[in-house]
Amino acid sequence: MSKKSLAGKTLVIVESPTKAKTIRKFLGKEFIVESCMGHVRDLPQSAKDIPEKVKKQKWASLGVDVDHDFEPVYCVPKNKLKIVKELKEKLSEASTLYLATDEDREGESISWHLLETLKPKVPYKRMVFHEITKDAIHKALKDVRGIDFNLVKAQEARRILDRLVGYTISPLLWKKVAYGLSAGRVQSVAVKLLAERELERFKFKKSQYWDLQGKNEKDKVSFETKLNSYKAKRIASGKDFDSATGELLREKKNEVLHLNAEAAGKLLNELQNQSWKTTDVEEKPFSRKPAAPFITSTLQQEANRKLGLSAREAMQVAQSLYEQGFITYMRTDSTFLSTEALESARARILDLYGKEYLPDTARTYEGKKAKGAQEAHEAIRPSGANFSTPDETGLKGPQYKLYELIWKRTMASQMVNSRQNQVGVKFQVGDAVFSASGMTIEFPGFLRAYVEGSDDEQGSLDEREVRLPDLKVGDVIKCLSLAVSEHETKPPARFTDASLVQTMEKEGIGRPSTYAAVISTIIDRGYAKRMANALTPTFTAMVVAKLLEKHLPQYVDLGFTSSMEKSLDDIADGDLDEKKYLKSVYFGEKGLLKQVESQEKKIDPDEARSIHFEGLKGLSFRVGRYGAYVSRTEKNGDEVSASLPEAQSPADITREIVDKLIDQKINGSDALGVDPKTKQKIYVLTGRYGPYVQLGEATGDDAKPKRVSIPPQMPVESVGLVQALELLQLPKTLGSHPGTGKEVKAGLGRFGPYIVHDGDFRSIPKTDNLFEISFERALELLSQPKKGRGKAAPIKELGKHPESGDDVAVYSGKYGPYIKSGKFNVSVPETIKPEEVTMAQAVELLASKNFAASGGGESKGTKAAKSTAKPRKSAKSVNGAKTAAKSAAFIKADKASTTQNSGAALKKKAVAAKSVSPQKNKAVPTKDLKNKTVAAKKASVSKTATLARVVKR
Repeated sequence: MSKKSLAGKTLVIVESPTKAKTIRKFLGKEFIVESCMGHVRDLPQSAKDIPEKVKKQKWASLGVDVDHDFEPVYCVPKNKLKIVKELKEKLSEASTLYLATDEDREGESISWHLLETLKPKVPYKRMVFHEITKDAIHKALKDVRGIDFNLVKAQEARRILDRLVGYTISPLLWKKVAYGLSAGRVQSVAVKLLAERELERFKFKKSQYWDLQGKNEKDKVSFETKLNSYKAKRIASGKDFDSATGELLREKKNEVLHLNAEAAGKLLNELQNQSWKTTDVEEKPFSRKPAAPFITSTLQQEANRKLGLSAREAMQVAQSLYEQGFITYMRTDSTFLSTEALESARARILDLYGKEYLPDTARTYEGKKAKGAQEAHEAIRPSGANFSTPDETGLKGPQYKLYELIWKRTMASQMVNSRQNQVGVKFQVGDAVFSASGMTIEFPGFLRAYVEGSDDEQGSLDEREVRLPDLKVGDVIKCLSLAVSEHETKPPARFTDASLVQTMEKEGIGRPSTYAAVISTIIDRGYAKRMANALTPTFTAMVVAKLLEKHLPQYVDLGFTSSMEKSLDDIADGDLDEKKYLKSVYFGEKGLLKQVESQEKKIDPDEARSIHFEGLKGLSFRVGRYGAYVSRTEKNGDEVSASLPEAQSPADITREIVDKLIDQKINGSDALGVDPKTKQKIYVLTGRYGPYVQLGEATGDDAKPKRVSIPPQMPVESVGLVQALELLQLPKTLGSHPGTGKEVKAGLGRFGPYIVHDGDFRSIPKTDNLFEISFERALELLSQPKKGRGKAAPIKELGKHPESGDDVAVYSGKYGPYIKSGKFNVSVPETIKPEEVTMAQAVELLASKNFAASGGGESKGTKAAKSTAKPRKSAKSVNGAKTAAKSAAFIKADKASTTQNSGAALKKKAVAAKSVSPQKNKAVPTKDLKNKTVAAKKASVSKTATLARVVKR
């Protein structure tokens, strides 16, 4: 659009392209809606971002002038220069500016930074809304306001505080533990919570207890009973054991009968032929109220419990739903529903469920009870006045499932109570009393729409409807069978995303918008691993938590961290001066600077990087440059060490595991046998990444014997020579594909057994044997549609590639967010938020990996450039150049593209050079240009690596 055509227009700026696209639909041609792609200014992320005039200052690395009222040094990141330039151009010809960023501290801060950067000479207005619908947008245009500087100050104070804590404590960890570790104001508290729970699990001692369970029948209705007491003494159950130690509580020893296997067996024989008589029947009707509508934390918890989404994935999907106009704003502490929302929900309930499910008056919910509730928005609910059902939205995949969760929770919150009936029955059997429990739903009420999840597996089972036969006192029932039942006490459960978010919310640590980022950070920094659905801390987490708890306890103290949040809330309310607060936190008598300086001298590096576990005398667990390892003190006083497998969790370590690792290192491993082909010995060994088989010796520095990991489903003890030889044959060729003539192979990878043909992978089902799979079965698997891995959900779906027609989407992977199109993946740069990637950026990034828009592999131009023999292939080079030119044209046409770096610039030169006339028939050496591009990118990354790795809360 030309500058002239912008005259008299109103420029509206939002954070993301998706949000801009949705809002454009609701505004007329007199409005120009553009995205700023998040923050346009921030504190320096690396040394090269620090302005020359302050580089020599002692505080320069912080990016905050701590000597002059904590004045932040803001800069426009390089990837935002182009965006800022385009916004300034549009603003120069516009008559009015509307700042339409989110109405929270982050959004308010973005609007303020836009003003500071763009310096508008036209009137500006702040418009806010909690949902992106036509009515909400037009209402927001009328109800404008100015910038809320208290919110800006609170967000700026938070950003500075996080920078001070992270950049002051992290270097201490580098010096005393290992380079590259990080600390953070909220992150370190979360790590401490995980580490404390792991120590509780380590100290826990399992206990067994037994009881009897019967299968009974009356009037042809069968049901289960459980031994309740014997000779008037209650039988010990799980609640009678100490949750910390696993042992029977002292005060319970005289109150309960703790049955062992022998006593339970004797009691079984005694009661086998006794009659069963009903002695007590108690009915207790009760009703249940529905849960409140979702707030950010409860949405994350339920998405984790019900959909298996991590906190980060849940927020990414929710943000996409919000920006497309399907739900209200997803960062909120409020359970409040507007009058419009209440009316919409009630209308839908009446229409879908009937009058009996609708209460006489709308339900209202009390404000959030957790510490330090933030700005009060509306609860998370379907947007608009119609509350579209999930099937009416046209959504698919994770977006459909999360919208359905939100829709059902909102509906249920406005429905009548459920009415249930609980029945408890007791039976006399000789000197023993058995009991049975039943629960029936008399009227489902809100349960028709939604049942709240639980982290407790048994708790979920207790919600099931269990119907008992009609029983009265004096009734004799039949015993079909009676059996001994063994139980074992369980250690405290590790945190999941859901339970960690719940704990942080309860303690007032962090804010809804930070929970997902905190959990992602502790995983990315190597402090935790996701095992099944649990967050398992690493040995590094245990060591760092121990050091901080001992030397900087207040920075991992729940109360202290919560008080920081309260202070930031006071700043947002205008009740606290942010400069004075930051000064007290940093320079105070017990401030951060003095604490770190004094404690640094007291910390012994050898002691700091090690941890000892009670009961494992003579063993020291340490963190080094290459990961965690264990040292054992021998009888002669010498120490021997061995690496700990990354999959080894601290709470599950035993002396037997350690001895095996160390003895294997000292003595070597006995060979399983000899490979009949190479005559080399075959070993089973354990390394940092787990057990593996090895062919031959690793004697020299350059020795690289073949190694193959042993899959988790194959017990190490069961691996003999035959199994080892089978593993060492992988990947093995099964045959040549009849369509292409290329090899079809079976192999074992990070995600288990697979079949591969020409870069096309299929997982081998558990029902098939990797070593016995036939060529015909492999072809059958390859012919099946490709399935996504597990529950991976796209962060953002971008649409069809402009050239190949393949779907383009952004995903979250083990090594960070990436873009996928067809067979091709490419990482999303750290400078671009994954949820804000545009199609143009995706096309450009895919092109950097020689993605062929015509459909696969290297571009034809690249292949031609590599060829030095056959001149006729240069015609293919021209075709490749045309393809590249089309992609370049598409990129140029999309104004949302933000990637602006030396690599991109070189690529543009390459595209331009390749766009030659077919008559000239000159192929450009693409390989050389590609090498320059890669070199430029590496140079850029190397300069930013150190500071960029420091914690971002």
